[in-house]
Amino acid sequence: MNYSAIIKRAWEGYDASKQISKIEDISAMVSTNHVFRITFEDEDVLIAKLASYGKYEHFKEDHRIIHALANNLLYPFENLVAKSLLKNNRVYTYRYKRGKIDAWVVFYNPVRVSERLPRRLNENQIRLLGQQMARFHKACFRIKNVLPKSSKTLGTDIRILIDTLETKPGEYGTPIQEKMLRQHCDVFLKNRSKYNATGSFGSIPVFLDWNIGNFSVTSKMNLYSRWDYDWFRMSSRILDFYFLSRVVSDAGDRTVFSYVIKPMMEERFIIFLKEYHKIYPLTAHEIYFLKDAYRFFILNYVIKDGRYFFNEQYAKKLQREALEIYLPSVDTEFNAEILINALGIPMADKLTIQ
Repeated sequence: MNYSAIIKRAWEGYDASKQISKIEDISAMVSTNHVFRITFEDEDVLIAKLASYGKYEHFKEDHRIIHALANNLLYPFENLVAKSLLKNNRVYTYRYKRGKIDAWVVFYNPVRVSERLPRRLNENQIRLLGQQMARFHKACFRIKNVLPKSSKTLGTDIRILIDTLETKPGEYGTPIQEKMLRQHCDVFLKNRSKYNATGSFGSIPVFLDWNIGNFSVTSKMNLYSRWDYDWFRMSSRILDFYFLSRVVSDAGDRTVFSYVIKPMMEERFIIFLKEYHKIYPLTAHEIYFLKDAYRFFILNYVIKDGRYFFNEQYAKKLQREALEIYLPSVDTEFNAEILINALGIPMADKLTIQ
């Protein structure tokens, strides 16, 4: 795929009078998506994102929601999210379709970057991050009703995986492994209904991938800027918590990574949750659903979409580990009661779920 040629064609569809002088690939090289810094002859700079997995309709829908989010967030988050370029008052996206190539482009104004978190946070930084995420989620909740509607749900994504397991045997492993995947899909859908994830949880903009390379903070640990919207969706705030547990984990940020569930049982994550809970209280239903949000992440982003999103090296590694380690550990290594008790959620709230 000639990325530069596609970027140039996308820009010509936006404003052919403004000439590009340089296109630089600044991607993290972990995923199949690519990010480019575009410098124009007049020295203006823009960011372009090129994606080629999933559906173009979802890509366009997501970026319309992200742009509305960026414009509607109030202080202190009014400049947190990058704004897309508009044409005729709509987010401009470009679709390149030639033969087997189907790719999509969107342009952003560059986000300013302040300070990056250290690879391993100290306890005070964990507390401050918990407070910031609570305030950010509250800000997102307040504007959720003015954002465009999303057609993607947790249920629709899992049912796509179930359909593939039924119609394309062998696509995701051995018969025994695929039977296990089907069982996890069924458990997820059952628990999603059991914990009322489609009702009382509410639906807000969530970015999921909160690794430390995707956002910056001020010297006082206030959220300053957020980029990389590959896994953006409208869903429960609980979907953000697994990656946040990784940010505050004892192991810290690592170049070679895995997606084990253990960070959500660490004392450091409990410290984070306590600070979050003081500002934006969590319910017992949501804490119970944490392991199913993790289950969804593994089923959807590692198993179903992994080969399309991650580069080949990571995709094979993560999918093998998902089948052998991640999914078998979901119901054995996570104990919601420990977190619920640490947060002091009343016993009466727990009993309504049984």
